[in-house]
Amino acid sequence: MPGARKARVARRKEAPVRRTGVILDFVFEAGLLHAVVRNLEDEPALRVRTVFDKEFRGLGGTRAMNSLALFENIEFLAPGREIRTLVDTTAAYFARREPTRLTATVSYQTAGGEPRRTTTEHDLGIYREIAYVPQE
Repeated sequence: MPGARKARVARRKEAPVRRTGVILDFVFEAGLLHAVVRNLEDEPALRVRTVFDKEFRGLGGTRAMNSLALFENIEFLAPGREIRTLVDTTAAYFARREPTRLTATVSYQTAGGEPRRTTTEHDLGIYREIAYVPQE
């Protein structure tokens, strides 16, 4: 049976993984924290809205990120596309003791009018101790 098992494992590795949904993700790059709305679907997403379970501030504490137009309504988000915005430097974000655990719920409609929703939990605390080389 070892040969049959290898064949099953090989088939599983070859099967394409279809990622679906429109998600809100956080991306860490060289000490900067970005929020990204990303369409993983193979079709456009319409009327995309992101709601967070907590308020959090960015840009040196001057901006309530929840109230950005980006999270209120994206009329059209093409397949495979993303829109990102700078939240803050991680040093500034953590120094202000902003929330590290956030839940984002993204609601949208398919091109056929079907309502969809994706909820993602994030722990931004994982970025607190990542070493990086500051950009000049």
